[in-house]
Amino acid sequence: MVPGGDTTTAGLTVTLGRHADGFYVEDDGSGVPPEERDEVFDYEFSTDEDGTGLGLAIVEAIARAHGWSVGMTEGSDGGARVVFSGVDVADATNTAD
Repeated sequence: MVPGGDTTTAGLTVTLGRHADGFYVEDDGSGVPPEERDEVFDYEFSTDEDGTGLGLAIVEAIARAHGWSVGMTEGSDGGARVVFSGVDVADATNTAD
C-alpha cells in the first residue's frame, strides 16, 4: 500500500495518509465511540468478547518507542482513524522503476 492508498478487504476499506506532522491509518468500519477512544490503547481493552486487548496497546508502545504520539479520532468515512504525530516524514518520492 502507498501513502494515500486504499486496501479493501471483506467490505472494509483501510486508508493510509499523511497529515501535518505524521500519518494516519483509517477505515470505513463502524468506528469507535468518542468516550472509548482513549481507552482503546489500554492493555486488555477490547470491544470483542474474544479479543485479547493487546492490538492497539502494542501499536501505542511501538509508536512511543519511536518518539511518536498516537491517538484516535473519527475517520473521514465514519470509521476509526489512528493518528501518529511527531513523525519525521521524508519528502522523497518513490524512485523505483
